[in-house]
Amino acid sequence: MEHLDCSSFQEAVSRCLVRHKSILDCTSKLDEASARVNRAIAKAVTTCGCLKISASRQTFPSDASFRELRNFTTSHLEGTLCPECRDVLESEIGRTLFYVAAVCELLDLDIADVMEQERERLSTLGIFNLT
Repeated sequence: MEHLDCSSFQEAVSRCLVRHKSILDCTSKLDEASARVNRAIAKAVTTCGCLKISASRQTFPSDASFRELRNFTTSHLEGTLCPECRDVLESEIGRTLFYVAAVCELLDLDIADVMEQERERLSTLGIFNLT
């Protein structure tokens, strides 16, 4: 699949903004879309069972350096998404990206610029970017 650039995606979203052109509509739909991603993950665990969450406190050796800490962390996930759950999650994440692009469009922000600034921040701060 050819990679879509962010600007093309934002332009496509802009052409579709008819019903939800209000910033209030877009931000509430963004919240809803994000919640649907969370729900799809929960369904993959509780309904399908293709994923399992095995969470506990993450412990680190006392002599580990700050840079080494990521070697001792886990995602708490076991298993892999089945094709059905993958499809649902891709759809829900896509909807979330749609509303992120819509908010950018309404606020006259270029999503590619926003992503580039964040990439630069990550590159500059590295592991010290505690997000």
